[in-house]
Amino acid sequence: MNRSGQHERFTPRLWRYELPGGWVVLAGRNDQDNDHLSLKMAKANDYWFHVKGLPGSHVVLQVPAGQEPDNGTIKAAAAVAAWHSRKRESKQVAVSCTRGRYVTKPRGAKPGTVEIRKDKVLKVRPAIPEEQ
Repeated sequence: MNRSGQHERFTPRLWRYELPGGWVVLAGRNDQDNDHLSLKMAKANDYWFHVKGLPGSHVVLQVPAGQEPDNGTIKAAAAVAAWHSRKRESKQVAVSCTRGRYVTKPRGAKPGTVEIRKDKVLKVRPAIPEEQ
């Protein structure tokens, strides 16, 4: 809260990528951005990604109502999560993937810390989409 008792509006600084087919992928730049993206912006049906077992950006593939991405789109979003981690130079990176509804914050946890359920692990090569 600020001095007048008002909650300050937090505006996250996110990386934004567009995948073929118009799919949008968002990635947090720091722990506060990751929290906001994962817990406030991600919808229940969006896909959520994070490199397995290491610090890195939280990444969300936005899924418009009534649509479902194909495997190539999901892997491309996972590759963005791998890119925004310390494993950027690796050939293959394990990335956890789940739906937004399965991402929660443990009580009292520090910013950027979440718990996930029902995740699948994808092995991908780190990459970001080419600029159009």
